[in-house]
Amino acid sequence: MSDALLEVNHLKKYFPITAGLFNRTIGHIKAVDDISLSINRGETFGLVGESGSGKSTVGRTILRLHEKTGGQVLFKGIPIHELPKAEMRKLRPKMQLIFQDPYSSLNPRIRIGDAIGEALLDHGLAAKEEIRDLVLEVLEACGLSPYHYNRFPHEFSGGQRQRIGIARALVLNPDFIIADEPVSALDVSIQAQIINLFQQLQQTRGLTYLFISHDLSVVEHLCSRIGVMYLGTMMEMAPRDELFRTPLHPYTKALLSAIPVPIPKLKRERIVLKGDIPSPANPPAGCKFHTRCPYAVEQCKEQVPEFRHVGNDHYVACHLV
Repeated sequence: MSDALLEVNHLKKYFPITAGLFNRTIGHIKAVDDISLSINRGETFGLVGESGSGKSTVGRTILRLHEKTGGQVLFKGIPIHELPKAEMRKLRPKMQLIFQDPYSSLNPRIRIGDAIGEALLDHGLAAKEEIRDLVLEVLEACGLSPYHYNRFPHEFSGGQRQRIGIARALVLNPDFIIADEPVSALDVSIQAQIINLFQQLQQTRGLTYLFISHDLSVVEHLCSRIGVMYLGTMMEMAPRDELFRTPLHPYTKALLSAIPVPIPKLKRERIVLKGDIPSPANPPAGCKFHTRCPYAVEQCKEQVPEFRHVGNDHYVACHLV
């Protein structure tokens, strides 16, 4: 795709399982198993799925916080996993990560202003005398006040801490941000404020997002395209309106049926999946979802479905479609 800022082709990330005195590898946890996607400049791509589906591992492998097992990640056409460490370090300010729990990534003994500005010094992007002005500017952009500069992490609420996490990423002037469950721990009203902040920053700074979440109602408000993951594999991918209007994969239909209905009279059929998500160390043969799919046939148990285009930029991996 010519306008793609990020392209992920057949990405795999397996973690070894070791045992014995010599820590021999006896198997692998297939956290990410053949994922492909692309994200255009200025777009917000949503990645959804249950806990344990591999969403966060996809994000960390894209940023090369995990080394890939297979596949390719292209950022602005550059295969980042093939870059030497020195070149990768130069590229890191342009690719940032916002964590689910920003408090755990903040040093409780360092004032917020210093915590935000340290990356600028570390990457040599600003002189020491310029740091304070740059940090104050990004604090204001994230809805915080100048007097917050000298406060410590424990003096902030959850919503304010998430704004600090956004500010830490934003101060490096990135092109691409991965937001890993950034609002899941917040109250609903605060969630709305943070989502609005993401949208505002995207409009004013031309940012591109990969937004990882298990909450489809949040993703619906923020994302233009959505990918649905299950057990390390992409099950369905489509533009937002297309996915919500005509979901094709049984797993997507089950996730959508769990979204609360704002008006009680508008009843929606609830699809309850039986059992738990299988272990990524021993995934089922064939379609990985067949052990929980109410429509599974013999072919689903034996043959891996092809992830194929079905029209309107809509892709699905299901034998029944």
